[in-house]
Amino acid sequence: MMVVAGKIILKSGREASLQRFHPWVFSGGIHRKEGDIQDGDWVEMVDARGTVLGFGHFQNGSIAVRVLHFGSEQPPDDFYHKKIRNAFQLRQKANIISNHTNSYRLVHGEGDGLSSLIVDVYNKVAVVQSHSEGMHRDRQLIAKAIVDLLDVKSVFYKSQSGEQAEYLFGNSSVPYPILENGNKFLVDWEQGQKTGFFLDQRENRKLVGEFSAGKKVLNTFCYTGGFSVYAIRGGAQHVHSVDASAKAIELSKKNIELNSFDSTHHACLAADTFDYFKSTTEKYNLIILDPPAFAKHRDARHQAMKGYQRLNAEAIKMIEPGGIIFTFSCSQVVDRKLFYDTVMSSAIQANRDVKVLSHLSQPADHPVSAFHPEGEYLKGLVLFVE
Repeated sequence: MMVVAGKIILKSGREASLQRFHPWVFSGGIHRKEGDIQDGDWVEMVDARGTVLGFGHFQNGSIAVRVLHFGSEQPPDDFYHKKIRNAFQLRQKANIISNHTNSYRLVHGEGDGLSSLIVDVYNKVAVVQSHSEGMHRDRQLIAKAIVDLLDVKSVFYKSQSGEQAEYLFGNSSVPYPILENGNKFLVDWEQGQKTGFFLDQRENRKLVGEFSAGKKVLNTFCYTGGFSVYAIRGGAQHVHSVDASAKAIELSKKNIELNSFDSTHHACLAADTFDYFKSTTEKYNLIILDPPAFAKHRDARHQAMKGYQRLNAEAIKMIEPGGIIFTFSCSQVVDRKLFYDTVMSSAIQANRDVKVLSHLSQPADHPVSAFHPEGEYLKGLVLFVE
């Protein structure tokens, strides 16, 4: 059994969210604590009448408990084995893993009932990222479950702070080649952003490839050049990849070479996207806007929306008539309607007629729990600009 350090007694009426299986307990809903409870401890959740509602990790903060197991019985010894096995079987049923794709998200936090835990699989390497002290403390149990269930040669761990990175099992050299829809990419989970590669854009990259034949393509905030590789594979006339990071540009170049593409079809530019929009005289008829999260918390949302508005307005102004724009927001605090309204205000500002062709989201290996709609963080639009 998991070692439970104490009890969290909720205020009267605050049990409703847990009864709806929402995995977060906010500090304002706590009546009192019983026991010597420290950050990362497993705790028992109890309502005002003494009914046990579930178990989870405690943490000093706004989200005080991340509930991982609902019901009155304590989590079993093989808790992580069961959770990760279920997550893997979901990916199998969704036909995500194939001879053409060997990399996928194995655990997507609340979407897989493991709040604050991310596990990405890159071919034979699993990369674990925790966003809470509780998951950090349970990392060895998580790694053991992964090794027992999957055919991996190493498990690499990254904490939220990034200061406690280590191999929990095996070892591997980076950058490391993976396969996605038949395209090859190098992944550096040790030094790269997040777990090293943005698997959540897999299906959207594929769609870009389907739109790219004969197009002049601009891929902004390109990072590893994922959209660029798909665009070239899809028959783009030429592709320009722009990123402010020189390291990202180097990795983009390597990925273009890895796929044996002729460099005459591609150019990498280390530049700020907004500066590039101002200075370029190039003409494009397909533009990808995939910026990092402009808002990571609600206090930054207003300024973030100004950033999204400005970015989309610049792209809409410069794109050739009849052009296509793929635009995204990965900010969880920016909901789908707010993002849509902001993009539409950009079209008004740019004084051009814009049509929405598609609404885009995250793929099946980034599932959203019906009880935790906040898990839908990736929003995208495909725009046609007259």
